[in-house]
Amino acid sequence: MSMMTLSNIIFSLVMGFLMSLSITLATTFIRIGSAQNFFWVWFEVWTVAYPIAIICILIYRPMAIKITTTVLERLIRK
Repeated sequence: MSMMTLSNIIFSLVMGFLMSLSITLATTFIRIGSAQNFFWVWFEVWTVAYPIAIICILIYRPMAIKITTTVLERLIRK
């Protein structure tokens, strides 16, 4: 079963955007605080993180679905 469907690609783009935006915003703020150049430092970090997040979601999503299914099946059986 191929996970490279249009819906999975769009999901990866949206989820990657939201996750990378949130994580880089929080970690950049923790790292440098509200410095004058905060936006530019954050944006530079985010432009690297966003494509990596998309690729990771596309790669890891099938494995995460299998692990989730296995965990749920074991929880339901108990």
